[in-house]
Amino acid sequence: MLRLAPLFLGRLARARPWAPVLRRGGTASGEEELFVFPEYEQELGEAAAATAATAAAAVATAGAAATAAAAPLPRRELEPGRERRKRSSGVAKAGRPDPSVPLSGASCSGCGAELHCRDSSAPGFMPAEKFRSLSEGPDGAAGLRGAVCQRCWMLAHYGRALRLELPAEQHRLVVSAALRRPPRHGRGPLLLCLLDVLELPDPVLSQLPALLDPEVPVAGLLVVGNKVDLLPADSPGHLGRLRKRVAEACAQAGLQGAQLVDIRLVSAKTGFGMEGLVSRLQRSWKCTGDVYLLGATNSGKSTLFNTLLRSDYCKSRAPDIIDRATVSSWPGTTLNLLKFPIINPTCDRIFRRQERLKEEAGKTEDQLSSEEKKLLNSLKKQGYLVGRVGRTFERQKSSTVIDFDPDVLSYSTDEDPKPVSKKFQQREDFTYNEVKDARWCYDTPGIVKENCVLNLLTDKEVKLVLPTSAIVPRTFILKPGMVLFLAGLGRVDYLEGEKSAWFSVVASNLLPVHITSLSNADAIYKKHAGYELLKVPMGGEERMKEFPPLVPEDITLKGIGTTEAVADIKLSSAGWVAVTAHPEEKLRLRAYTPQGTMLVVREPPLLPYISTIRGSRIPGSAAYRTKKPPSLVENLKTTGRG
Repeated sequence: MLRLAPLFLGRLARARPWAPVLRRGGTASGEEELFVFPEYEQELGEAAAATAATAAAAVATAGAAATAAAAPLPRRELEPGRERRKRSSGVAKAGRPDPSVPLSGASCSGCGAELHCRDSSAPGFMPAEKFRSLSEGPDGAAGLRGAVCQRCWMLAHYGRALRLELPAEQHRLVVSAALRRPPRHGRGPLLLCLLDVLELPDPVLSQLPALLDPEVPVAGLLVVGNKVDLLPADSPGHLGRLRKRVAEACAQAGLQGAQLVDIRLVSAKTGFGMEGLVSRLQRSWKCTGDVYLLGATNSGKSTLFNTLLRSDYCKSRAPDIIDRATVSSWPGTTLNLLKFPIINPTCDRIFRRQERLKEEAGKTEDQLSSEEKKLLNSLKKQGYLVGRVGRTFERQKSSTVIDFDPDVLSYSTDEDPKPVSKKFQQREDFTYNEVKDARWCYDTPGIVKENCVLNLLTDKEVKLVLPTSAIVPRTFILKPGMVLFLAGLGRVDYLEGEKSAWFSVVASNLLPVHITSLSNADAIYKKHAGYELLKVPMGGEERMKEFPPLVPEDITLKGIGTTEAVADIKLSSAGWVAVTAHPEEKLRLRAYTPQGTMLVVREPPLLPYISTIRGSRIPGSAAYRTKKPPSLVENLKTTGRG
């Protein structure tokens, strides 16, 4: 097993090398925000309750002057016999740490950090009460196997991110230490580098050559462009153009030649391209060494890890034994190394797999089961490109045997029924022979993106900014002297030009676009930034006091045609605006992004014909009606119906 990275993070937990990071939206005083977990919360004793009541009274007295002017609304009376539901205060309590308890040696099944209860600000923290209940149970320390830390619990159940960060240097140290391990089985690992195609040129690509120095015994690099399901097909062959853009980005970063094995386009979320990726790995890499998933934070590595875990790439028993990685829109979810064993693709297994794929490719949607149809329809709503990921070597599960005890179930009318004690169910584990020579697929911590707007946002704002479903392009026709706002995160001014031009916004469908005149733009931003019109950032005047100002950058473009965009203006990770102008038309633009974030002019554009995906012009408006192309399902026979 890989022990180097867990030991490294264990030392970090003992030494308290960093303090809690105050995220945007936290308390101004720097006090730690508190969270409540239903199974972590302890009941207050009488003394504790009295103490809490005294503290609450003191707070109420201190705030009386501030609230005296605000008269409370009359309380609505309830009908007799009905009780009023208690409303949660919104301030939750974190579990208490206990520095005297030693580290567990077990890893969080969600993020990979070593579980402990010593320091609530360190990765892998679990409240002391919960930690003891699991480690001191019937199975001893093994009871922590499969457990998740407090941070993963909050991400999975509440979509909230605790204010905890592994610094960028620590991310790189964990990844670099893993890659510098001596080669196992006589061959170095294969690196599966995951790119978010929406982020091209990917800022992490330039950091990979530093990780691939001569000291790293890497056997090859396979680049995977993820999230292609979010982008509409602007014309036939758009996937080929996307692949070409990924190849150009790799070449600019110095990643080419024999070391670059292949470039694939997939959607780890909808399954598009995943069967092809598994086949490519099994044909070329087989089972000759370990595989490491690398990429930037929030590029979809954990989603890819989970999809591979339920595919033909892992051993048949792995999905029943290995827990899935925590998936969240919050950057940097994975803090350590998660892994599953790779199946050995023998000739017989490859033949059986190909037979399954042929059989499934011959099916129509009408031949799918009701559950498969339900899943397929759900995926169609989420992305333009959908695939089905199946399993050829799924283990046959034994039938459940019911332990029937009539003496326990029977009781007389004179006595109460006896409670049935739940038997402790021991988790499955791999046998020694299954893992002694196994090759592993590792999910590594994401490399932190610098100069990224997501680093400035709260967790609620991140959910609005990051697209999670198929992006519907929004096109506007602007004259010189008009301004386009993308929420409160970006702005494009059309300063000079002879004719009108088309501006197509490719961003999360939840982000508003506002069009105004150049003379009103500054006043609009000052009045509405932080409020509903621009939506993100949110929090009003207080939020905008700490949010960095928008800084300008002048851009000059030359049109090439009324149906083909000349360039994309990428407003950090908030999205981009594709600019389409008349042939030879010169445009002078000014684009704004928050200070400290990166603005990129992408030439050629990622989707050059994006302005053609639009409806009719809305009368009296600069906007066109939106148009959403249909979804495409691979490996499924079409019925020929329109």
